[in-house]
Amino acid sequence: MSWKDFVDNLLGSNKVSKAAILGQKGGVWASSPGYSLSPQEQKAAIEAFNNPSGAQANGVRLANQKFFVLVANERSVYGKKQASGCVLVKTKQAVIVAEYDPPIQAGEATPVVEGLADYMIELKY
Repeated sequence: MSWKDFVDNLLGSNKVSKAAILGQKGGVWASSPGYSLSPQEQKAAIEAFNNPSGAQANGVRLANQKFFVLVANERSVYGKKQASGCVLVKTKQAVIVAEYDPPIQAGEATPVVEGLADYMIELKY
């Protein structure tokens, strides 16, 4: 299975509208069509797990959109922007970045992204 397949599975759940998988050492492993994170956004997304309180204080910017961070810890970062939101989850080697839009709610998108993270961790990624 390729990294693109993982992103396609997230999108295929119909609980995620945009997604990317970032390597913790840098670079985009895969992303949904048209979803582009700048190098600064990629770095900040990865760094949010090293400084959760900073992420909560400053928010997170993805694809030129700023999200207010509701929850941040060493594994997960959850953000909101009006009715939309984001879910970032750290695995052993990667960070999964996903966004969702109405009518999808956080409670629908979060388990899908967290589940993929658990699967990637089982695979040692």
